[in-house]
Amino acid sequence: MAFAVPLFNLAPDLTVSRLCLGTMTFGEQNTLAESFQLLDKAFNSGINFFDSAEMYPVPQRAETHGRSEEYFGRWIRERNVPRDSVVFATKVSGPSGQMSWIRNGPESLDAQNITEAIDNSLLRVKTDYIDLYQIHWPDRYVPMFGETDYDPLRHYTPVGFEEQLDALKRAVDAGKIRYIGLSNETPYGIMKFQQVAKSTAGNLQIVSVQNAYNLLCRNFDSAMAECCHNERISLLAYSPLAMGILSGKYFAEDGGPSNARLNLFKGRYKEGESRYDLSKSNVLYAAKSYVEIASRYGIHPVSLAIAFIMRHSLVASVVFGATKVWQLEEVLAACKVNLSPEIITEINKVHSRFPSPCP
Repeated sequence: MAFAVPLFNLAPDLTVSRLCLGTMTFGEQNTLAESFQLLDKAFNSGINFFDSAEMYPVPQRAETHGRSEEYFGRWIRERNVPRDSVVFATKVSGPSGQMSWIRNGPESLDAQNITEAIDNSLLRVKTDYIDLYQIHWPDRYVPMFGETDYDPLRHYTPVGFEEQLDALKRAVDAGKIRYIGLSNETPYGIMKFQQVAKSTAGNLQIVSVQNAYNLLCRNFDSAMAECCHNERISLLAYSPLAMGILSGKYFAEDGGPSNARLNLFKGRYKEGESRYDLSKSNVLYAAKSYVEIASRYGIHPVSLAIAFIMRHSLVASVVFGATKVWQLEEVLAACKVNLSPEIITEINKVHSRFPSPCP
């Protein structure tokens, strides 16, 4: 079955599909053969945009570190996919105090760490360049992954924006990366990176920010949206299904499939369990309400969730994950869905009652 996936000009010479297949399950939930099957289906359906990270797959482990990038690179070579027919994005991990197998933590996002991360990603993928290189999360304290309130007491002296951008500029000049993106950023971070990029880093262009955005998490729509609109930065919306909650699969009497991520990795996935916690009444009621809206209008809940994001004028692409081909097909089907004003009104009524319960 063919799907018409729309395109978006992320930069003058960088056109991406408005659906982006995330690879963070490759090498953990998905074998090499299963990953190839998903990549084949996505590419043949019109998706040209693929997202990874040096720390993937998740949950992160020393034994699997880097496999997602490796699997993508193997797919390009073994399927003889022309390199210029795909847009490959990946990310450098920020300081975490964990993942000791990645540059001792990593301890910081200084120039040495950024340069080493870029070179290692190129080696794993076995490619000459990365189309979009993103800072996975900031090298400074910011509330992330379910936190909302900024605590000044947690501030520490970070690596400067200048040093990070200088390292990225050298990689651009060397032809290792084409464009720069941010991820899990704040309005302050967006504006500081832009200020430095324009003034001291040789007029670098930051083209995107990859932040969570879905029916249960619409924090982007305030200050972040203003920054991105005025700075001409596009949103790559990740976690569009709120880790599967918005598909409705966890509302079954048995709690959903045993191989669904929040069940399979229970107790091992801090971000998912804290951010998308169905034991919180507002999360549960909001998610069920959106699934019920889809049912009333005869729309698959996955299509409702994806189509809602795709209609956003600042969203360049929706970064989604899939472990089964049928899940990928459900996401692709959203390209054929137009949400009526009546549906949007109902969605916004739920949002007014339960505003962004999964920040």
